[in-house]
Amino acid sequence: MNGAESLVHSLLKSGVDVCFANPGTSEMHFVAALDRVPGMRCVLGLQENVVTGAADGYWRIKGKPAVTLLHCGPGLANGLAGLHDARRAHSGVVNCVGDQATYHRVYDAPLTADTEGFARGVSAWVRTATKASEVGQDVANAVQAAKTSPGQVATLICPSDTCWDEGGVVAEALPVPAVPQAEAHAIRNAAKVLREKKNVLILLGGPTALTEAAQVQAQRIIAHTGAHILAETSNAKIERGQGRLQLDRVPYPPDHAVARLKDYEQIILVGSKAPTGFFGYPNHPSLHYPPNAILTVLTRQEQDAVTALTALAEELGAPKVAMPDNGPKPELPRGAPSPEGLARVIAALMPENAIIVDESVTYGRGLSPLTHCAPKHDWLQNRGGAIGYGFPVATGAAVAGGDRRVISLQADGSGMYTVQALWTQAREKLPITTIVLSNRKYQILIGEYQNVGANPGPTAMQMLDLGNPDINWVQLANGMGVEAATASTLEELADLVSQSLAQDAPFLIEFLI
Repeated sequence: MNGAESLVHSLLKSGVDVCFANPGTSEMHFVAALDRVPGMRCVLGLQENVVTGAADGYWRIKGKPAVTLLHCGPGLANGLAGLHDARRAHSGVVNCVGDQATYHRVYDAPLTADTEGFARGVSAWVRTATKASEVGQDVANAVQAAKTSPGQVATLICPSDTCWDEGGVVAEALPVPAVPQAEAHAIRNAAKVLREKKNVLILLGGPTALTEAAQVQAQRIIAHTGAHILAETSNAKIERGQGRLQLDRVPYPPDHAVARLKDYEQIILVGSKAPTGFFGYPNHPSLHYPPNAILTVLTRQEQDAVTALTALAEELGAPKVAMPDNGPKPELPRGAPSPEGLARVIAALMPENAIIVDESVTYGRGLSPLTHCAPKHDWLQNRGGAIGYGFPVATGAAVAGGDRRVISLQADGSGMYTVQALWTQAREKLPITTIVLSNRKYQILIGEYQNVGANPGPTAMQMLDLGNPDINWVQLANGMGVEAATASTLEELADLVSQSLAQDAPFLIEFLI
């Protein structure tokens, strides 16, 4: 058995059975091992951010890691944006990167790079294999690290000779550390704040505080105490829809966030961070909550928020209560495109247990309040802010979700960063409905330009406008093997969404806004 075969066997022993890959020469022995060792589903991506982003989306839905296969330092570098977003989303990813044979590094061949250096900025765990006999144990350690709460990126770099040399040993799965629990004093402190203080906000975030189970306990607490509740601005996954809380989020624009939070004197953090701006702006505060507000930590991101909220509700003597009625589905809207109309189309048509992947950026900021009434669904957002997250995460979420329908809300400018993911969606016949919000400009950057105190002139607009020539999304999708059509009214959009939901294949709608 060579090192590559022991790597695949050890991945399978540790429960990793999906590989998102963009391999090169240095990884051919890994590819050959995938051919010889049954049990691994292999999904090819045509660019490395498709691969790393898909692994991120897979974890968010499946709750277990996939393995990536990347080609040397430059391949890893191409995938760093996806890994940055995965790190911020606390997604467990086993990131496997090929490298020059150990004896070949000294010759400084063209692909030689500081691969470990690239990896460290996005990884909680990094190791370079040194011999075939240790590769199996190395990968078992990597899987253990990836699964460690709240989920981490673990990067294993495999020089070619550690894969082709004989002497590989299969490693058994390693135990995963238990999810840490909140400290008793944290529960007592939060209860004291809720009993004795006024103008209290409970801010939910992280991997476990936004689940339905956590929301049930949070509803007990706010019904009993009168505290307010919000979610962070961007979240890896929120369980939403009927029977779940109508959770609003801290607004993204700094002025809106400051105004929304200005009256809170106490903020209880449940898997969340204190509200901070995405960017610093001239004459705007970096912290969006009042400077005199007191922060109380109930749980850190790696801790179990469900157990902590349950204990807090019991400490307060909060009775069990029914979840609020989110109201009926909306009627399908008519007329010209609008953010409100888009939200109503999605809420009216999405199937039960859908997955919404949201990179709608500026156009989609108002979608949340109008989709509380939809059937139960998961809503995934871009935690790290690296552009181009939507197509790849939707791809990985669909692989994880099986027959669950994925609805991908994709801004046109950011979609062009990772459009290659459409080819993977077509090849894998994934049930994804993509709505490209086509305004043919980087609208968010126009807003950011104004946030720093300027209005874009002709030269600036040349760098912010996507017209001249217009991007033809229907032709792009067709070229990748995905059926596509254009909608310019809400009626056309609803009709195309309905058609797409009846298909077991990807479908793209260019929605002209």
